[in-house]
Amino acid sequence: MLKTFAKACLATAAISLFSGCVAHSSVNGATGQKAHSIDAENEYTVIKENNKVQVTKEHMKIAQDLQFNVINQRTLEGSINSLATQMMRNKKMNTSKPVLITSFVRLDNFKKTTEFGRIVSESMINEMSNRGFNVIEYRGQMAVSINEKGEYFITRNPYKLKDEIPNTYVVVGTYSRQFGKVILNARVIDNITGRIISSARATYLHNRRNDCILFKDCKPARTIKIIQEK
Repeated sequence: MLKTFAKACLATAAISLFSGCVAHSSVNGATGQKAHSIDAENEYTVIKENNKVQVTKEHMKIAQDLQFNVINQRTLEGSINSLATQMMRNKKMNTSKPVLITSFVRLDNFKKTTEFGRIVSESMINEMSNRGFNVIEYRGQMAVSINEKGEYFITRNPYKLKDEIPNTYVVVGTYSRQFGKVILNARVIDNITGRIISSARATYLHNRRNDCILFKDCKPARTIKIIQEK
């Protein structure tokens, strides 16, 4: 009887010990799988973020290439060519709708321009027309006017212009004078919806310490009054 009881106790202890080992192994296995899953997830996150960084670096290289080879120009002619080419390449939709070009104005005053702004807009008429835009001249009079000095068709007198023009896109532009450079921005706008059809930016690097000669707004030279000594 005693021997039977002892055997039963030993068997129970062995079963309990074996069960504990199995349970401990199961817990360790589950913990290991969870840790492996977390490591894999962290590795995927790192790879994903690294890919974002690499793609951003490539975009930055393209942006720098654009800045140094397209946007920054050493001549006014180069800046105008850059604007027109960007407008052609950046079009968000193909269209043959008429386009009219307005004078480039000062960024700080949309109602004021200069000869510089007028030169840029006049040159843009040529450059954009040569790049496939359907540019129209809206300043034409109802008739050709003639006097002893010449023959004229375009005018800025609103009373000599047509009352209406066909529905068109409008090219507007601004310029901002900075030290040693002029920043030019241009865009093609749908005059009904205000939607921007295309846009461009160029920086004219003239490297002049004083750009008043370029804009013809230099202050008069200082003068000294000469008087007769009494």
